[in-house]
Amino acid sequence: MKKLLLVVLIAAGLTSCTEQKTAYVDTTKIIKEYREMKEVEEEFTSKSDKVKVELDSLAQSFQKEVQEYQANMNGMSTAQRQEKEQELMAKQQTIQQQQQMMGNQLRQESDVVIDSIVTKVKAYVKEYGKDNDYTYIFGSNESANIMYAKDGLDITEEILEKLNESYKK
Repeated sequence: MKKLLLVVLIAAGLTSCTEQKTAYVDTTKIIKEYREMKEVEEEFTSKSDKVKVELDSLAQSFQKEVQEYQANMNGMSTAQRQEKEQELMAKQQTIQQQQQMMGNQLRQESDVVIDSIVTKVKAYVKEYGKDNDYTYIFGSNESANIMYAKDGLDITEEILEKLNESYKK
């Protein structure tokens, strides 16, 4: 009888030791609906719009210069036309380089900020998992890493709510 009781106690102990608490979050939804991310997106959209206005202004100015050249090229000597065309090509290259440089700079800034937010979200989910005794919290996205999950295991809304609350502070 003692052996049976001991076996039952050991089995119960092993069962409770191997019980794992798991859940998942929709990472796409969290990143998309996290308040800080929304603010960053608005900020970079605004920056991008300002850059576009600046670059459009340069392009319009260049276009006027090209039109003036085209209107006056018949009265120019071959040497003057070649000189002006080289000048215009150099300006066009400069404008293209500026467009590329400003676009790259904006993308790099955006990437750094977004990576920082993703790192912050991951750290938050990790702490949330520790604080709430989860063994695993999986991430799911449009690639469907999680093909099926039992109802109640999606803690996306809970994490999102708490993340947004912590961002307010």
